[in-house]
Order: sequence, then C-alpha cells, then structure tokens
Amino acid sequence: MSTRVTAGIKAKGSCGSRNVFFGVAPQKGLCVTAAGTVMHGKLEGGKRVVKGMRSFEEIPHTGRNGWLNLLKSWRENRFQQLHKHMERTFNTLGPIYREKLGTLSSVNIMLPSDVSELFKSEGLHPRRMTLQPWATHREIRNHSKGIFLKNGEEWRADRLQLNKEVMMSAAVKRFLPLLDEVAKDFCQMLQTRMEKEGRGEKGKCVLTIDPSPDLFRFALEASCHVLYGERIGLFSSSPSLESQKFIWAVERMLTTTPPLLYLPPRLLLRMGAPLWTQHATAWDHIFSHAEARIQRGYQRLSTSLDRASPAGTAGGQYTGVLGQLMEKGQLSLDLIKANITELMAGGVDTTAVPLQFALFELGRNPEVQESVRQQVRASWAQAGGDPHKALQGAPLLKGTIKEVLRLYPVGITVQRYPVRDIVLQNYHIPAGTLVQACIYPMGRSEKVFEDPLRFDPSRWNREEGQRVEATGFRSLAFGFGARQCVGRRIAESEMQLFLMHILLSFHLSVPSSEDLNTTITLILQPETPPRITFSKL
Repeated sequence: MSTRVTAGIKAKGSCGSRNVFFGVAPQKGLCVTAAGTVMHGKLEGGKRVVKGMRSFEEIPHTGRNGWLNLLKSWRENRFQQLHKHMERTFNTLGPIYREKLGTLSSVNIMLPSDVSELFKSEGLHPRRMTLQPWATHREIRNHSKGIFLKNGEEWRADRLQLNKEVMMSAAVKRFLPLLDEVAKDFCQMLQTRMEKEGRGEKGKCVLTIDPSPDLFRFALEASCHVLYGERIGLFSSSPSLESQKFIWAVERMLTTTPPLLYLPPRLLLRMGAPLWTQHATAWDHIFSHAEARIQRGYQRLSTSLDRASPAGTAGGQYTGVLGQLMEKGQLSLDLIKANITELMAGGVDTTAVPLQFALFELGRNPEVQESVRQQVRASWAQAGGDPHKALQGAPLLKGTIKEVLRLYPVGITVQRYPVRDIVLQNYHIPAGTLVQACIYPMGRSEKVFEDPLRFDPSRWNREEGQRVEATGFRSLAFGFGARQCVGRRIAESEMQLFLMHILLSFHLSVPSSEDLNTTITLILQPETPPRITFSKL
C-alpha cells in the first residue's frame, strides 16, 4: 500500500522550505521544537525546549480569512478529502498549524508528544467540539441532549451512569453473548447465501460480493440486540423496510453534517436551506425509529416488574442496556431516550465501515490472515464456547482492529479545549483554544510508526512491554480518557467477535489488492466499497 503526498495549498506561515523530517525547514531554529529522539525509526516523546517561546499568531496557518478558506474548500471539494488535506498541510507547514474555516478556528497537531501535552490540560470535564447542527436539531425539536452534546458537570454525571452499563468489565461480560450470537448468525446467513449464489462445486463454493450492505445490517442487528435486548430479523430473506430506512437516515445525517459545521444552522433553518432540511429530516427518522424500540422495551420491562429478577433482566435474562438503565432509574426517561438514540445512531456506520476495511486488509494480506486465524482457532478451542475467554486468548484480533483504525480511523480528529495555557512546538496556545489531534496523518507518518503503510496487527502486541512514553497516544480512534467514545467496548467486542467467526468459517481474498480511495462524510469510508471473496474452509 502506498501513499503519495503533495502540497495542495499555498500555505502561509513563519516556516520556510521543505525538509524530509517535518516538510519545512525551521527558521532560526524556532519553527520545529518537539522533534524528540528517534529510536527504531519511530519518533519518541521527548521535547527540546528552545529559548523564546513564540506567540499564537506566529503558528503557521492556511490563510487568515475563514470565509475565503471555506469558499476554497467547497470549490476544491476539500471536505470529502479533508484527511488528505490535513496530511498535505502537515507536510507543508510542519507538525502544527492553524486553520480557519467559516466560523470555526482550530490548531491542528499530529505528534504523540504534543497530543500528550494536550490531554494533560483537558481538565475534570473534557470538552470537544460541539456538533452544532446536532445540538440545534435537539433544541428546535425539544429533545433532551445525550452526553455526546453535553459538557461540564451535567455531562460527567450522566457519563458516570452510562459507564456502568457499557464500559465496565461486568457490563461487557453481560452483553458479549448477545454480540456473539449475532456474529454466528451472520456467518450462517453468509454460508446459506454462498450455497445459493456461490460458484464452484458443492462444499467448495466461493462467493464474491460487496459485503457493505450486509455489514450495515449486521451492525444494526448487533446494536439493537445489545441496546434493546431484542433481535430485529435483519438476516432474514426479507428484512424490514423500516430498518433499511434507519440505515439510510444515518447515512444522510452523516453526509449532511460536515458542511453544516462551518455555517450557522439557525440561519439555514430560517432560510429553509435544503441542506438543513435534509439533515433535520434524517434526525427525525432516527429519533422515530429509536422511540418505537424504546417504547417496546419499556413495555417488556413493565410486564416483568412483578418477577423477582435482577436489575436489567426479565425472567432471569439480560434485557440490554435499555433495560438496565430503566430498571435502575438513575437517569430520567428523557435522558435514557437521548443517550440510547445517540448510541444507536453512532453504532452502525462506525462499526460497519471499519469491518469493510478489515475484510479488505485481511484479504490482501493472506499471511497476516492466516496468523490471526491460527491464534483464533487455538483460543476458540480452549475457550469452550465462552466468547470472553476466546477474545482474551486472541490478542491479534484486537491488534487487527487497532491496525485497521490506525490506517482508516472512523473519525479523523480528536478534539479538546485546554483548560489552561499550554505550549506546543514552542508556540503559546491559550486556554479555550480548539486543538485537534489529527489521527489520520499520525497513523500514516514515518515519524510515528515504523513502516506505517504496512498492515501489521502484531506491531501492537510487540509494544505491550515497551515504555508508555514510547508508545502512548498513538492509538486514538476511540478518543482518550473520561471523554473517550462511550460505545467503545460495544464496538471493539462487536468487531472482534465478527472477525473471529468469519476467520473460523471462511478464507478471505480480494479480486483487486489496489489501495482503496477514501472519502469523508462525517466518517472515513471507501469511495467504492471493496469486493471480497469468501471461501468455505
């Protein structure tokens, strides 16, 4: 896999010509100051302090007029290639730069040492960039906001309650069997399809397909099973149109979000702009779908209250995150609805798309595929059907997910607003500045990873015994700390169990091993979904 990086903008700033280390030559030794040391071809976290800290205004930038920058971005279709724009800009300006697009201003960084400094200053109530289009939709529809759109003590109180049901190890053990069941059923569905549509002799059939529609159905089925404790039958020969409409609504919501980030949503609302109308309508359908499932969950819970069952169970069976939250009653019903809806909306594309990339990379790297399969087989044989034990014994599965998300992060930035003034690359960053850790350029940088374009899940296992300073803040696809992705444990478990059962059942290959072109909606995804060949083992 190869990547060609070229300078695509005429950038302004205090730096001069390019060099091979950061892309620009420092002037008077002040432009680049956190190079650290290089060990085994990787950038380590040490800092060189240079006399004469530079001002915020001296940070290299892409242009001071936010509206002109926004117009240029639209004209050059840059929003769909924002990850590549970031990569080119770091190559041109060095490891830190400022950017202003419309009303949004940010400082962008890509080195783990700088990310470490940023997270040290995030405070007790970490803040990330508010997705104003989402917040505006909640306000005009009088919906409560979930933790994704909250900050401060209100965010922290709700987050602590949710953590108990989706992040703690006890919660993971409760919902793992539900995800395991869905993953097994997916493989059975694929086997049935292979027998009907595959090529070759019986027992040696192969099936070459674009698996993306099936992966979206898998992700929605898995999310509903964990959140609501119910199956919705998406693997049947005629899945419900309502569920398909939900998937379409999520995709439309993600597609319309990025251009709305740089314009005042309420102005577009007053203007009746089609872009806003499409965005709001998508969210309306998402809420309607979630509301119907929440109501069914509430009715099931009500009928089981007369039974002496543990919290979140009906007749002794685990009834999902919704049942846990409702029965414990520590969040209001409105807040439960808001957070369950956000988890649903954020739990489909964000797992289905990485699984597309995972199948592709395993298919075009047969040696890697076989090494992961061997470990999975051994672990599954020893686990006796226990999915938790099976995952514990197959660290290469986790490494595979980390490697996929290094090369193809779902979200290409992690944002924070430091609560105090900090210094990055010897530039002064005032408290309250939006700082973005750009994880797509980081994941593909030779300054951070050895042989960065090589797909190598074992690189993460090798690093487990190394110093935190040497390896920290390089795997940030789920964020970091108290504000990391609240659905992280569900997503990790879902993807690992899916790959485990796929590798136990099928050999993967690809008709074409050419690098995938990628694009951005709100998440990174392939421009054209890769075709995968499944062969029965």
